[in-house]
Amino acid sequence: MMKFHFFSFSGINLRLQLRFWGLLLLLGFCMALPAQQSSERLDAYFARAQQDWDIPGMAIGIIKDGKVVLSKGYGSLRAGGSRPVDGNSLFAIASNTKAFIAAAIGILVEEGKLSWDDPVRKYLPYFQLYDEYASAHCSVRDLLCHRVGLGTFSGDVLWYKSTYTAEEVVKRARYVPQAFEFRAGYGYSNLMFIAAGEVIQAVSGQPWHAFIQDRILDPLGMQRTQTSVVPLSGMENVAQPHKPTDGRNVPIPYTNWDNMGAAGGIISSTNDMLKWIQLQLQQGQWAGRQLFQPETQTEWWTPHNNHKVSESSRQRYPGHHFNGYGLGWALMDYGGRLVANHGGGYDGMYSKVAIVPEEQLGIVILTNSMKGISNPLMYYILDHYLGHTPKDWSQIGLKWQAEKEERKKERLQNRLNYHKMGTQPDLPLQEFAGTYRCQMYGDIEVRYEQEQLSLHFPEAPALDARLSHWHFNTFQINWRQPHAWFGFGTLQFVLDNNGRPHSLRFDVPNDDIFFEEIQAIKTVP
Repeated sequence: MMKFHFFSFSGINLRLQLRFWGLLLLLGFCMALPAQQSSERLDAYFARAQQDWDIPGMAIGIIKDGKVVLSKGYGSLRAGGSRPVDGNSLFAIASNTKAFIAAAIGILVEEGKLSWDDPVRKYLPYFQLYDEYASAHCSVRDLLCHRVGLGTFSGDVLWYKSTYTAEEVVKRARYVPQAFEFRAGYGYSNLMFIAAGEVIQAVSGQPWHAFIQDRILDPLGMQRTQTSVVPLSGMENVAQPHKPTDGRNVPIPYTNWDNMGAAGGIISSTNDMLKWIQLQLQQGQWAGRQLFQPETQTEWWTPHNNHKVSESSRQRYPGHHFNGYGLGWALMDYGGRLVANHGGGYDGMYSKVAIVPEEQLGIVILTNSMKGISNPLMYYILDHYLGHTPKDWSQIGLKWQAEKEERKKERLQNRLNYHKMGTQPDLPLQEFAGTYRCQMYGDIEVRYEQEQLSLHFPEAPALDARLSHWHFNTFQINWRQPHAWFGFGTLQFVLDNNGRPHSLRFDVPNDDIFFEEIQAIKTVP
């Protein structure tokens, strides 16, 4: 019988064994060294980018092949502050919440409690859109892929800083204007994810946030993650939102998004979000449990609503051939790989999550500023791990950011150029006062007090403003508190044929909260 004595601790075999293990250790060290240097290069790049972009604070997490490569903070929780950001710092992830909503519904589908293609009205009898066909045929799947026929961000003025409950917001969606044919276009709709959150409650008996807490956050040990801003005031290590203003990072308070929480209400950290990302990379497996099935993940990572890749996007991102939206996830190709990703925008904060399943790569970027650094950093990380020729995406992104800011300035300057000095309103100020009613939005009050006009939103008092004459029958809106998404705005009083105040026409230039959708007509006393 042949015997092997390799592991014998005697004579020549011991020397061979020591040499063998020494070579293995050296090989392991040599393999680890490039990985360590790779991580250090990324770290140095992120630190420089944070300075170049003048971001008060950001946190970045990367997981590769099941290992956390990076979960680190850059900058401070508050501009000018001394408390640094780290992997446990809390930031609003905003619309990255949508993937959690899709996961919750997927779990309910697996349990046989609903179907992706069930009509929404089966669970929300009050659900109604712009016409009866869309209202009756809109499915749970439709809610999650932005194809119901509403325009991007249309109707967001309903929930923004308002006291309407989620159910009330959904009920008012019937008056939001149609932008394209049902299931024949792409319009990013927060309202429909609010409706999806209400479906979760109707089916499970739990509010969406309680269901997600029980079925996702707790099993993953995402202990610092919150589903509302309310608890933040009693917590440590919470990033402060900032609005870039006149070249400065101005801290702003947290805005309560509870009524639209299903569309963007989660607050988390890189350490916690990397657990969520790893769950995705493991197709629902976590600590011996199957939180969701692989086929369910396939459902939400399959494009349900494709939309165009613009020519400018093709030039900016070579090798990018398709854009699609699955269920709670944006989908694209890059470098021959599927990238499931999503951005998030909250008052004073931006976020980004990206997953490349074939590469076992996951990325999360959280910032406490409204500057578009997240996408450039995502592409830098993707290029790094996909072996692409290095490109300084941060500097490229800074150029795009400057161009975007210039377009905003031009849009505002266009309003200022039409300002006519020396005009007077057609009527005494007190005659403009009264209640103006919008079917979609509700009542708006114009008050005459102390010889001036003010604007009052009974359902959103945080939007109250003082009105100062701009020109003719148009008044400048002087908000009583700062707002993240908009600033300058005007309100025109439209007169009827008899020269009496008839309706309001808003012009608040911004890309997110559309006051022009408010069609308010003066009520008769």
